[in-house]
Amino acid sequence: MKVILTRDVPKVGKEGQVVEVEGGYGRNYLIPRGLAMMATRGAMKNLADMEKAIARRHERTMKDAASVAQKLDGKSVKIEAKTAPNSTKLFGAITAKDVADAIESQHSIKVDKRKIDLIDPIRSVETKEVKVHWAGEIEATVTVEVEAATPAE
Repeated sequence: MKVILTRDVPKVGKEGQVVEVEGGYGRNYLIPRGLAMMATRGAMKNLADMEKAIARRHERTMKDAASVAQKLDGKSVKIEAKTAPNSTKLFGAITAKDVADAIESQHSIKVDKRKIDLIDPIRSVETKEVKVHWAGEIEATVTVEVEAATPAE
């Protein structure tokens, strides 16, 4: 069964592509969820217009990502975490979600945690460079400074 994808579908294809899929997968999953439409003659004629719209949307996305990445590049983020007395080891760890929340609260830039390139969580008081991947090859580098939280007295 030939379908035209209306959104990016992992392991199937990109938006605007004509792909061959199994009949049941197309009829029962892709089409009802709005991820694809039947590749009829009329839809194939409209495909050129769809591709132009997709290209404009992609260009706008890239431009927005470049401006946001430029604003964020080189900035630093401070995160306070609990530590044991006289130690630099943290109770718990700083994850990509914590970094994303800190960026949003300190710089008012919303970042998806999946775009943050933090392979292993930060487990000690340290300063670390973290890359944030935007659309395509656009990325920004953020300095994450993990500090020991002062205990409440």
